[in-house]
Amino acid sequence: MGRRGRALRVDGTFASWYAPESVTTGSVWDALAAPLLLLPPARRRSVLVLGLGAGSVARVVRALAPGALIVGVERDREVLRAARRWFDLDGLGLEVVEADALAFLRRSRRRFDAILEDVFVGSGRAVHKPDWLPVPGLELAARRLAQRGVLVSNALDEAPAVAREMRRRFPVTLGIEVADYDNRVLVGASRGNGARALRAAVGRNAILAATLRRLSFRTLCPAGGGQRRSSARN
Repeated sequence: MGRRGRALRVDGTFASWYAPESVTTGSVWDALAAPLLLLPPARRRSVLVLGLGAGSVARVVRALAPGALIVGVERDREVLRAARRWFDLDGLGLEVVEADALAFLRRSRRRFDAILEDVFVGSGRAVHKPDWLPVPGLELAARRLAQRGVLVSNALDEAPAVAREMRRRFPVTLGIEVADYDNRVLVGASRGNGARALRAAVGRNAILAATLRRLSFRTLCPAGGGQRRSSARN
């Protein structure tokens, strides 16, 4: 805990951030939530967060979609205990599921407007995706999407493999990078006008506009294509 906010570290990995005076983080969790702006208008959203941690991305989602049904899946009981004690998790109005993300995807029959995947294993600089990501994990997640839904994945070294899987499954695929982070957020959507449109939507949004200067957006080429089709950078 610091004067500006609270950081959760799991096995030496920066897993969550919470500043009580702000719903946003100025970092990767804002980028994970940003693709919600690609969704068509609706009275109520349903959002699944795989790898809830202490709720950093869920807090941004709640701000972007105050009436949304948000389901957060987290397998680590100690993380959830810390999230409730130090990160005000219970104040977000989530449905919290203590479970392995892969097991949840295999048994669930629910559908969601957005699925945000933020699952990592390992420790320190060796942190990585579990062996079920991107395959079959993203395939299982795509099956749980509602019509015109969006699938979002936070990746490190696995980013090229995640991007290939996204391009195979979605007509619109984007990449989001965050200044000073190695993470790459990959997005699959059934509709949208690409990187420039999402960047413009973030800039217009009162919640995320302050983070825009730290983000860069790219539209990825279709599977089997050549170079990326367009980019939008600050």
